[in-house]
Amino acid sequence: MSKESLQPELWVDTYSDYFLYYTLSRVSDREVAKDIVSETFLAGLKSKANFEGRSTEKTWLTSILNRKIIDHYRKINSNKGQAEVKMNYAGEDQEGSWLEEQVANAGSTSADFSIENKELGEAILACLEQIHPKHAEIFKMKTLQNYDNDVICKEMGITSSNLWVIIHRARKALASCLDSSWF
Repeated sequence: MSKESLQPELWVDTYSDYFLYYTLSRVSDREVAKDIVSETFLAGLKSKANFEGRSTEKTWLTSILNRKIIDHYRKINSNKGQAEVKMNYAGEDQEGSWLEEQVANAGSTSADFSIENKELGEAILACLEQIHPKHAEIFKMKTLQNYDNDVICKEMGITSSNLWVIIHRARKALASCLDSSWF
């Protein structure tokens, strides 16, 4: 496909449904997904001169879409000061004890809390480096990147029951690591 064969006037009709469902499987919020798809089309229009024709129009737009999804998560994580991690640190069955509740919200103005929050984020990232690499990767895909279970299973070559075992083991390993290095 060449530069001349790009047809931006047909993108919405041709790709919007596919891109919306693709994005929904990664962000789980319909309005956010719609915004990301719109941003993708806009970015494609702005950079259509860069299209070299080495892939199909759909593949090229999908790569732009993937970068927009990544940008979305980077923005969320930078707003929070760190990645959100769903891990029960106080005990297996206690309500309201998930670690992300300890993450400062964007409106937090306390400098001490902000510093503590940054240190906790660094401790979490350091602990992720210490657990089994496959468990860390799957945990990041599920918790930080919000990948759909089916996508994770397919990419990592595991079953859905194995996914939950790995997530559980990663949480326990992170809890143990954080208990010794943070709490």
